[in-house]
Amino acid sequence: MTSRRPLLRHAVAWAALLPMVATVLWVYVGSVLWSMRISVSSSRTLPIPDYVGLKQYARLFDSERWTLSLQNMALFGVLFIVGCLAIGFLLAVFIDQRVRAEGVLRTIFLYPYAMSFVATGLVWQWMLNPELGIQSTVRSWGLPNFTFDWIVRQDAVMYAITIAAVWQACGLVMALMLAGLRGIDESLWMAARIDGIPKWRVYLSIVLPMLGPSFGTAFVLLSVSVVKVFDVVVAMTQGGPGLASEVPAKFIIDNLLVRANIGLASAASTVLLLTVLVLLAPWFYARARASRQGERAARAMQASATQGAAA
Repeated sequence: MTSRRPLLRHAVAWAALLPMVATVLWVYVGSVLWSMRISVSSSRTLPIPDYVGLKQYARLFDSERWTLSLQNMALFGVLFIVGCLAIGFLLAVFIDQRVRAEGVLRTIFLYPYAMSFVATGLVWQWMLNPELGIQSTVRSWGLPNFTFDWIVRQDAVMYAITIAAVWQACGLVMALMLAGLRGIDESLWMAARIDGIPKWRVYLSIVLPMLGPSFGTAFVLLSVSVVKVFDVVVAMTQGGPGLASEVPAKFIIDNLLVRANIGLASAASTVLLLTVLVLLAPWFYARARASRQGERAARAMQASATQGAAA
């Protein structure tokens, strides 16, 4: 009777998980497989159950608009990730100095991440509007030649979008880095002070390598945000001026809902899915490898302790 109770508890637990598992398999996995199937058909307004091979993918990469969207995503991704990691780390270092009102500062820096990208985009659209925002304000202060019109310039609009996105997301990186900094043993800092090592050298040679897992986690989260960036672009520029701020997610939505070309939209979404998997694969591999190394180290310590006890 007693042996049946664990089995009963496991059965109840699995029964409770079944609705979620069914939802994941049906909604997420099913929709992914359906999109991949549509991407190799000639579907346009409605799905067509035929097979045309990789023609949709050929059309996709022949599209100048898609190529431009990939270039914009790459530029945005590099600037966004580097900016968030750098500013987030510096904010974490600043707060780690046990400054006054630390809790208030933490909340202020992290608060933008609680906002939606749509709200962020609308706020920054107003701030960067040449007729209403920063440019107009500075000119009213007596600097009539001041210019800050990036949001309406095709060669600078992606930089304007990056500023808004970095402002929102760097607080998340700060929280991750601060958790890593608070996990460093205080004796390390005491030893560095005794040896007379400058703080900047400790951060560069010791702290940064120790924060590798925090940087890895932040990099993965930011990379996924880059691939799916859509709402901040739509809120700030609608992909303009012209197509200067077009991104892959907007390309997909436009072809799916506006241009009624679900075959091309499915091909583009499949390419984005593969991009996300490529970004996540090294992270999963590193975590699995670290877990295996930890298990081996634990077994070795246990074996050593057993031998010591036997001796």
